[in-house]
Amino acid sequence: MADKNIIHMATPTKHVSPFDVNMALDAGYDAALVYTNVTLEEVTSLVQDAIFSRPPKLGVRTAMFFGGKNANVALDMMARAKNALVPPFAISFFADPAGSFTTAAAMVACVEKILKDRKQRTLRDLKVAVFGATGVVGFASAVIATMQGSDVTLVGYDGIKRVTDAAQEIKRRFDVDVHAADGSDDDKKSIILAESEAVFCAGRAGVAILSNAQLAGAKRLTIVADVNAVPPPGIEGLDVQANGQEITSHGTLGLGPLTIGNIKYKTEFGLFQRMIAATKPVQFDFRDAFALAREING
Repeated sequence: MADKNIIHMATPTKHVSPFDVNMALDAGYDAALVYTNVTLEEVTSLVQDAIFSRPPKLGVRTAMFFGGKNANVALDMMARAKNALVPPFAISFFADPAGSFTTAAAMVACVEKILKDRKQRTLRDLKVAVFGATGVVGFASAVIATMQGSDVTLVGYDGIKRVTDAAQEIKRRFDVDVHAADGSDDDKKSIILAESEAVFCAGRAGVAILSNAQLAGAKRLTIVADVNAVPPPGIEGLDVQANGQEITSHGTLGLGPLTIGNIKYKTEFGLFQRMIAATKPVQFDFRDAFALAREING
């Protein structure tokens, strides 16, 4: 019997995402086993049960996926999992909580490509405002863009405290600096937009965040991107399939959620496939997702 590719899918939440389970199986895993309400303290025993149940040569045929709805928890779980390995026993790991790492990677990669193709610009020194910044996609996209040299501001819809805390956490974990700004009303949002060249909109599904009037007043704004495909859009008037079309009279370019979603799908699917095809155990997080999303985008 051929050695089976098995993936164990752990989440601290009540359910593992059906999206991720389907994706893993469609990518080629023979079995996907789910573990819910997993605590950080339980990760070590799960990993060691997985590694010791198969000989070391089958470690590459075994993987563990970390989901949930919190980027920091998923990263902590993967760090704990790495520490649980006992050489020569090892397995592959992939963190993508709420699909946030692959979605954020896709959004930033798509913005990068449009800027390069249409404006002959890179992400370096780009002034980016992230709306929905305390969510998993907003958090991850801010880190990715900052690591590429962008000047990123986390915008708080409920004031400055939570985004300030998120900025401090980003500094602690990744040693990069992001700013925090209060975007709790329309006037404050307009001030932030006036100083921004790019917007990443990663708010809750079905929540309108930016209006046409606000975009019209943001003369420096080069590109806006929205990951919300549930009506109403996070950015008013942005077509879900926009891929660099001008959406304001002063030439702001738009990037819609289905365009981002197409690259996100290919990125998550591709990382699962790379784990299956690997000749030795691998470990994937948002950095690997961004590298693949860039490759897919050309």
